Amino acid sequence: MLTVFLDLDGTLIDSREGIVTSLLHALREMDAELPAPAELIWTIGPPIWESLGVLLGPGADLDAAVAAYRDRFGTVGLYEADVFDGVGEMLSDLRDMDARLFLATSKPQIYAEEIVAHFGLGPWLDGVFGSELDGTRADKPSLLAHALAATETDPAHAVMVGDRRHDIEGAKANDVFCIGALWGFSDEGELHLAEADALAAEPEEVPDLVVDLLGLAP
Repeated sequence: MLTVFLDLDGTLIDSREGIVTSLLHALREMDAELPAPAELIWTIGPPIWESLGVLLGPGADLDAAVAAYRDRFGTVGLYEADVFDGVGEMLSDLRDMDARLFLATSKPQIYAEEIVAHFGLGPWLDGVFGSELDGTRADKPSLLAHALAATETDPAHAVMVGDRRHDIEGAKANDVFCIGALWGFSDEGELHLAEADALAAEPEEVPDLVVDLLGLAP
């Protein structure tokens, strides 16, 4: 059965305001230098532990930094987002192809489920896969491996859609086709260098690319 795994931040939702503002809150609480908001766009997608580790440098108390980030994100920041234009049409078209749809995000499961519910994405999805609060399965290779096993999915019949190299790397590590979402937050050329199997400029292009990659009858 056709199965599509979808990233969240930068693929289904534009979450830059909530993530960047919560990161600035955490940096302020850690008495760290505060970059301009535009300089933090790269943090949208990777696990928060990874982003804060880069921002704070070696020896930083990452547990305290992540806790400060979550103090704001978990109560306010997760709602500061918008569903990208075209996502509803993409999900509807994938459903019409009898595809199973699962969220696969490095964001903690409890936040992912709340975001899905708040933005009305639940009816489109067959399930949500996120990380644990302690960072377990925050990397896309292990997250996607877990999702494939839990859903009993044959990788040959699966596609991962995401906007960062982490999504592409996770798919390739699990022998899953991958579509790069160019409408998200990747740097110029990032998804090409990561060797995505296909690139979509807009969400509406994804269903046709799934058909092409898996050799399905149109």
